[in-house]
Amino acid sequence: MAQNNLETQTSSKKVRIITNVLTTALKLWLRSQVSQVSQLEVEIKASDRQILSGCIPWVSIFASHAVYQGLHITQIQLVAENIRINIGSVLKGQPLRLLETVPVVGELVVEEDELNASTSSTLLSTALNDVLDKLLPEQCPKSKSIFYQKIILDNSRIILYIAQPSDTSSTVSQVCADIKLLTNHELQLSHIQAKDTMGVVLETHNGHYLNLGSDVDIQELKLIRGKLVCQGRINVNP
Repeated sequence: MAQNNLETQTSSKKVRIITNVLTTALKLWLRSQVSQVSQLEVEIKASDRQILSGCIPWVSIFASHAVYQGLHITQIQLVAENIRINIGSVLKGQPLRLLETVPVVGELVVEEDELNASTSSTLLSTALNDVLDKLLPEQCPKSKSIFYQKIILDNSRIILYIAQPSDTSSTVSQVCADIKLLTNHELQLSHIQAKDTMGVVLETHNGHYLNLGSDVDIQELKLIRGKLVCQGRINVNP
């Protein structure tokens, strides 16, 4: 009986060591993906056999005040299942690497201040430029030269304060639109209004649709005063 208890304790210690190695490796990999993070917590649930086979059945990740490619994220909570990694290389001290695409479910929170800190991000500015190109092709013909001065989040509504070259006939300085989740990967923008220094230059209630792609599955999108909250799933590719 004592021998069995000793073997169980020894096996348990080995699992904890491997789990600790994986947790450390996963944290290092996550930190390598962001330029800044205030808080990062990782929890792994797996048996010794699963870990040694390179499969992690369940992982929870929490991060706050992270910066990813210039995007400032207030808070993010993620859960992923059935992750396959290069466990042999990790146990030898090499970087963790995903072997297969991983569906990740979670919640993302971005406060208005964090969003405004992201306006210089290529990811955000490119996305906003694409939206303006679609919504206001005549009013914002040089969207690639636009500078986003401020973004305001209101109840289901976004307001963009912009600066653009003044050699256009009508220099738009403010764009507003209601945002609604239409399907799991499609947004609807409506009640669009554009203003210049003299007043309203365009106003339409027609809906425009933005396809986010098949890798995105959004369950809920809320714009409340000063904050954006998004819940859903996204595929993380190797």
